[in-house]
Amino acid sequence: MSGAAPARPRVLLLLPTTTYRASDFIHAGSRLGIATVVGSDRKQALADVAPAHTLTLDLGRAEEAAAQIAGFAERWPLQAVIPTDDQTAVVAALASARLGLPHNPPEAARAARHKDRLRATLCAAGVRTPRYRLLPLEADPIVEADGQTYPCVLKPTFLAASRGVIRADTPREFTAAFHRIAALFALPEVAEKAAEAYRGVLVEEFVPGAEVAVEGLLAGGRLRVLAIFDKPDPLDGPFFEETIYVTPSRHEVATREAITEATGAAARALGLREGPIHAELRVGTAGPWVIELAARSIGGLCSRVLRFGTGRSLEELILMQALGRDLEGLEREPGPAGVMMIPIPRAGILREAGGLDRARQVPGIVEVTISAAMGKPLVPLPEGSSYLGFIFARGETPDETEAALREAHRRLAFVIETG
Repeated sequence: MSGAAPARPRVLLLLPTTTYRASDFIHAGSRLGIATVVGSDRKQALADVAPAHTLTLDLGRAEEAAAQIAGFAERWPLQAVIPTDDQTAVVAALASARLGLPHNPPEAARAARHKDRLRATLCAAGVRTPRYRLLPLEADPIVEADGQTYPCVLKPTFLAASRGVIRADTPREFTAAFHRIAALFALPEVAEKAAEAYRGVLVEEFVPGAEVAVEGLLAGGRLRVLAIFDKPDPLDGPFFEETIYVTPSRHEVATREAITEATGAAARALGLREGPIHAELRVGTAGPWVIELAARSIGGLCSRVLRFGTGRSLEELILMQALGRDLEGLEREPGPAGVMMIPIPRAGILREAGGLDRARQVPGIVEVTISAAMGKPLVPLPEGSSYLGFIFARGETPDETEAALREAHRRLAFVIETG
């Protein structure tokens, strides 16, 4: 008589209600034969009837959430805890430490989340990163503006997706940007996130040059770069809304190697050791400058542009690596690929999204997805934190892929009610 089937590994997915990633991670777990537990900041519909599959957590209280996860694991053992954003990266590090699972040091995850700590750590380690200073919200921006070197960039210390990031070229612009960020801190959902963060404004030098993004995995402190994305649209301000990502990068081999080395040096400086990372760098005349380094994977639906081996998703690679499975041979599928995050052109109520069929007919376009909800308010950057949707493309060359994304976007038409 054959023995009982081995139990499926159980993984906790930390999925705040604001994430786009829930379905992709759950689907990845299903494909890999993993039992997934959804850890969210809101109670799930089936929480009472399926307690082994859901866990309600206060993700803003990292230590308490980690203790709750450890208690859950006493009854339903976990083999991995997977974060999906900067906040849950801290929770995952704390919980994994309690459970004896491979993890990032909690202080490293905190430093990656808080931009002032990131800057201080990188500067101390000699990693090229912008010069900076931190101003409390109580500071007088008129006084601070007088002694500032321009151009500069002001930003909150902990928000992602370019939210609240504003360039200033003059003292008047500096003061206006400071007041705008202070008002952002007053929003209830931002104030809640800021409870454990330093409530200050980071002021840093503006670094000219092309921007790139790096997607990677850490295992035992060793970085494996999965993709380097070019961002062909200039990100010069006054706001820094990201639009197009295209991989492979069109930078020269030596530049790509320097980008990889700078990213690895930044991860080592912070002490990050396990799991996904997402980095943002500027390529200046002196080489790459590290702008951001997050202890999580790429945001939004952008991960769908990446496929590995025979069709594995980025989420599958993250889960496999967390469970110690072999990733040998799982390289990014050959061929250029790109994604466009459809920007919100103005504030208002989204009433209609047209031209989707015409956009999907552009050669090279794989999919067009509208993620914004009809009838709901749209808030553009720098106060907003979302997009209208995502366009995905593949082509023979990076230039061709970029052109397909731009043409598809040109064919879309949105009706936004204002006033």
